[in-house]
Amino acid sequence: MQNLRKKITILLVSFIVLVLLAAALALKESKQSVDYATYETMLGNNMIDEAEVGDRYIYLKSAKQTFTIPKEAVDLQELYKSVPVKTREDYSYIYDLLALGLFAFVAGYILYMLRRQRQEPIPIKHQIQIAPAETPEDMKMEIKPQVSDVTFDDVAGIDEVKEELEEIIDFLKNPKKYIDFGVRMPRGVLLVGPPGVGKTLIAKAVAGEAGVPFFYQSGSAFVQIYVGMGAKRVRELFAKAKEMAPSIVFIDEIDAVGKARGGMRNDEREATLNQLLTEMDGFEDTSGVIVIGATNKIEVLDEALLRPGRFDRRIFVSLPNREDRIKILSVYLRKIPHRVDIETLADMTVGFSGAALSSLVNEAALQALRKQKRVVELEEFEEVKEKVLFGKKRLLALSEREKQIQSLYQGAKALSAYWFGVDFDKISIVGGDIKEIDREILSKTEYMAKIKVYLAGYEALRIIYGEVFSNAAQDLKRAKILAEEMVLHHGMGDRIYAEGSEAMKVIEQAREELEEFLSAHKDNLKKIAQILLHNESITKEQIKKIYNGLF
Repeated sequence: MQNLRKKITILLVSFIVLVLLAAALALKESKQSVDYATYETMLGNNMIDEAEVGDRYIYLKSAKQTFTIPKEAVDLQELYKSVPVKTREDYSYIYDLLALGLFAFVAGYILYMLRRQRQEPIPIKHQIQIAPAETPEDMKMEIKPQVSDVTFDDVAGIDEVKEELEEIIDFLKNPKKYIDFGVRMPRGVLLVGPPGVGKTLIAKAVAGEAGVPFFYQSGSAFVQIYVGMGAKRVRELFAKAKEMAPSIVFIDEIDAVGKARGGMRNDEREATLNQLLTEMDGFEDTSGVIVIGATNKIEVLDEALLRPGRFDRRIFVSLPNREDRIKILSVYLRKIPHRVDIETLADMTVGFSGAALSSLVNEAALQALRKQKRVVELEEFEEVKEKVLFGKKRLLALSEREKQIQSLYQGAKALSAYWFGVDFDKISIVGGDIKEIDREILSKTEYMAKIKVYLAGYEALRIIYGEVFSNAAQDLKRAKILAEEMVLHHGMGDRIYAEGSEAMKVIEQAREELEEFLSAHKDNLKKIAQILLHNESITKEQIKKIYNGLF
C-alpha cells in the first residue's frame, strides 16, 4: 500500500511539472527564422519595415510578419543605415531556464523517491558511468560566425595560392553561374604547409573577399572526454553553417581529428571523424558551404578524408621566398615609421615564415621604442632577429672558460662559412646566423660547404684543445641530416642508390678537408675567436677585413 502511494505521488508530481513545462514553452514567443541569404534579399529589396535588436537575435518586421536572424550574422551598421531600428529585450532565456529548472526538479525528485524505495545500495559492479547530456564545457560552447575584414590585400606573398582560391571566392559570390553551367565546385579545400605560413589568414581572406560568414574551429576542440560529444559538435557546426549559407567552415589543425583510423584506437576521435565525413558527404552541390581545412601533417590524415568529393582541392603553402618576403615585409612596415631597405631585410630573413616576419617587425619596433628612437632602423632588426628565431638567450650562465670554448667554436663556423661561400650576416657567441639556401636546385659542392660549416666548431675544438665538447650536439645532428639527404635522396654519393653508410663517408671526407683548412688558418681563427670573446658577435665584413690584413 505504501509503495502504491509513493508511485501515485511520483506520477502526480511528474504530471504537474509537465503541465508547467508545456505552459513555459507556450509562453515563449515563436518566430520564423531566416538564413543570411534571405536576409540579404529582404534588405536589398526594401522588404524590411522595421527591425528590433535583442540580446541574441534581430527581429525583422515585414508585411505584418516577424522573422528572426542571429545577431552576430548581421552587419549592424548597414542595418541602421537601411531601416528604422529599435532596441528590444530578449526574455526567451528566462523560459529556457524555467524549463530546465523544472526538468531538473522532476528528475531529481524521481531519483530520490526511487532510491528511498529500494532501501539498499546499488552494487558497485552494476554501476555504469554515463556522460551527462550537457557538460558544463559543452554548455559554454557557442558556435558564432565571424565577419572577416581580411582581404587578399592584407595577405602578401601568396600569388599562386590566390589563383587557386579565386574560383572558390567567385562561386561563393555567384553560385548560379556555376550551377547553370553544370559545374560542381570543390566541397573542401585543404591548406597544407608548415606552421606560421598564414593558413588561417588565407582562409579569413577568402571569407573577407567573398563577404560570407566564417566559422572557425580547431580540430582539437572536437575531441572530447565524453563519447559522442565531438560528433555532436560537428553536427551543430555544420547545421549552423548551412543555416547561414553561403558560408565558410575553417577547421584548423584538422589532423587532430582526421588521423588515419585503426592502430591505437580512440573511439571518440573515430566517431567524430565519421561524423565529419558524413556531413561532407551530405553537402548538396548548391548548399553554398565550403570547408577549408589546415594541416602541417597531411601524411597522417585518413584516406577517406582525402578522397574526391570531400577535400577535392589541396593547396600547398610553403615558406615565403625572397620576393614573397619583400611583399610581406612591405605590408607589415606600412604603419611603422622606418628607415630600412626592405630588400636587405628580406635577404636577412631566409627561412622566416609570415608569422615570424610579423614578430620580427613588431620586436624591432619595440626595440626602437626602448631606445627612444622615432624610426626603426636596420640595427634594431639585427638586434632582435635571434630572439625571434631562438628566444632570448643569456650569456650569464657561461663561465669564462666556457665563453672561450664557445668563442672558438663559433669563430670556426664563421671562418668556414666565409671561406666556403656559405652566406651569413653576423655570428654571435650564443648562436649561428648561417642562412638557409633559398634555391630549389643545389649542387653537391653547396651541400658539402654547409656540412663543413656545421662540423667546423667540433673540428676546431679538437685541433686546439685536443678533445671534443658537448656544445656540438645540434650542429652534428644537422650535418648528419644533410649528408643523408645528399646520398639517399639526391644520389650524390659514390653510387646513385646509396646506403646509410655512404653518409658517414661524406662526413669523414668533410672532416679531413676541414682539418687541413683550419690547421692552415690557425692565426685567423684565433683572431676571430678573440673578437667574439670581447664583442660577443662578429660580422661577415669583419672577417673579410681580417683576411685582407686590415683588422
